[in-house]
Amino acid sequence: MPARPELSLLPRPHKVSPRPGRFVLGQDTSVRALPGAQGAADLLRALLGPTTGLPLPPSAEGRVVLALDPDLGGLGDEGYGLTVGPEALLLRAARPAGLLRGVQTIRQLLPPEALSGGARRPAWELPCVEISDVPRYPWRGAMLDVARHFQPVSYLHRYVDLMALHKLNVLHLHLTDDQGWRMPVDAYPRLTSVGGLRAESLSDGVPHGGSYTKDELRGLVRHAAERGVTVVPEIEMPGHVRAALAAYPSLGNDPDRRLDVWTRWGVCDTVLGVHEEVFDFCRAVLEEVMDVFPSPYIHIGGEECPTTEWEHSPAARERAAAEGLAGPGELHGWFMGRIGAFLVERGRRPTGWAESGSELPPEFTVMTWRDPAHARTAARRGHHVVTAHHRATYLDYAQSTDPDEPPAQPGDPVPLHAVHANEPVPLDWEADEASRVLGTQAQLWTEYVTTPDRIEYLTYPRLCALADRAWSGGNGDWSGFVERLRHHTARLDALGVRYRPLTARSLATASTGTARPPL
Repeated sequence: MPARPELSLLPRPHKVSPRPGRFVLGQDTSVRALPGAQGAADLLRALLGPTTGLPLPPSAEGRVVLALDPDLGGLGDEGYGLTVGPEALLLRAARPAGLLRGVQTIRQLLPPEALSGGARRPAWELPCVEISDVPRYPWRGAMLDVARHFQPVSYLHRYVDLMALHKLNVLHLHLTDDQGWRMPVDAYPRLTSVGGLRAESLSDGVPHGGSYTKDELRGLVRHAAERGVTVVPEIEMPGHVRAALAAYPSLGNDPDRRLDVWTRWGVCDTVLGVHEEVFDFCRAVLEEVMDVFPSPYIHIGGEECPTTEWEHSPAARERAAAEGLAGPGELHGWFMGRIGAFLVERGRRPTGWAESGSELPPEFTVMTWRDPAHARTAARRGHHVVTAHHRATYLDYAQSTDPDEPPAQPGDPVPLHAVHANEPVPLDWEADEASRVLGTQAQLWTEYVTTPDRIEYLTYPRLCALADRAWSGGNGDWSGFVERLRHHTARLDALGVRYRPLTARSLATASTGTARPPL
């Protein structure tokens, strides 16, 4: 660690003022949680107790004080103030979420060994410091695809823990796709018993499958909430549904056709039909999804939906005519509008991927991924926007062209600098346009990512870069980020993160080439 570890915090705090002296956490250190701060105190104890060996018991005389303070309302829902003096540590925030962010800062102020549990000491020191901190954007997320390659729920807990360390607050969980259905639905059990298993992947001859239980997913939601992370579920429709059609053929455009769960990557041309049975299905599935996930946002995909089947289906053409649409090509927007309206009726905010030539209904929160210009277009239409440009946030691309890089999504690399240089709101946007941007998130599609080790290699340190910009904003401060990251890797090492090692090439600022969006 540097002589002044408060300068190595990641993401960078808004304002840091070092003070002389050290605060000592010892066996006799206790925690005083004022009303509304108990959740943060419990998290502090849960995170530090097992790794430091300190009990940190509750006490009305505790020298570690956590408090809600309405005077800090100007820092918003997630801002906090942290004062570390030689005799006491005071963490304040206007809202409980701010206290949770401050807990992660306290962890980073400790020596890296305090994160690992590998070294027990009678006392641990923190530098004295004054921090006032507030995030740039309210949506700072990471999308993990567990449909292409299933991951155990225990790993999802770890994934959330690492997100929270970096003050990321949205886990976007991609639960269904052509290649697998991972969300249990009581009304449609074959979704997981049939749709959750594929025979192979790209002719490798190895079956792949898995699904979660509702109890596992509810446990994940609780675990994430305790750390200030919201889990946003994604259930794909009306495309990317081959696994659902394998389980329930009557949902398709040819009920006599029997399909398997898709074993290839790319865009499958099979889509949901537009008859009422399909909408009954979608509503029933989403009712059960909403019962498990309390997130205000429910993602229903919407991207990469070929209309070929609708154009060749007499029933779909009749439906388009009956709804007054110009043709089957307009069924996509109509479909998304019906499902979006249903979610609004249930008090949720429908969310979908933006697509060229297909506008989502105005009530949708839009994730823009193909072209940065689509974000501004969506904002001008009045959508709330989460920017997810593939050339800066898709972590399934390789990190470099080095020959020893493991297999990744075809296309040019997305280097570390490209992620950190990404600006969700360019400076030339009008103020009303900029106000529609909720934030940004990283994406990790798992066609070529099979294990937790591979996930972490592709994710880190690039997710550190996205977290830094999403929280700290600013003009990028690449050199400052690199310096902080060099020290931050000691924390990643302590936590056993299998990140891509920093090299002179990975820390270079040049990025070249273009790539097609992953399918």
